[in-house]
Amino acid sequence: MYIVLEYGYVGFWVIVTVLAIVAELISVSLTTIWFAFGGVMALLLSAVGAPFWLQIAGFLVISLLSMYFTRPWAIKHLNSKRGKSNLEELIGSAVQVTETIDNREQTGKVLHKGMEWTARAARDGEVIEEGAEAYIVRIEGVKLMVSTTRAMQPQDQAQMMGE
Repeated sequence: MYIVLEYGYVGFWVIVTVLAIVAELISVSLTTIWFAFGGVMALLLSAVGAPFWLQIAGFLVISLLSMYFTRPWAIKHLNSKRGKSNLEELIGSAVQVTETIDNREQTGKVLHKGMEWTARAARDGEVIEEGAEAYIVRIEGVKLMVSTTRAMQPQDQAQMMGE
């Protein structure tokens, strides 16, 4: 109570700001850092003697604005090294054709690491016979789109370019 009377709400806003920073450091998920920015603004308003309602307004406005303007940027740049999903990892893998793949007949199955998948030819008109080796080109829904020629992967292209 003494801090509030002597220094206005400066102590209160210092505590709010520190708690927001500590919570962010613990969670590391960009959930409370915005409130730390708002807390700094409210602290400054309190230090110059602004009324408490204005401090609250400054806290809310700066917190919301900082979240609105910086969150998309932070998510894009901090999560840029997202790994491939399990399905994305399949692309480029070799599969064994266990049932002739014919898009016109809507038939085709392949075996990948002991698991059978429904498959279709990546190129229209291509028929891939049972027993052939094929490569996963892309995934559409729950079907593997395969081809008898291996598609060049981005990492292969980068290696060719000397990157």
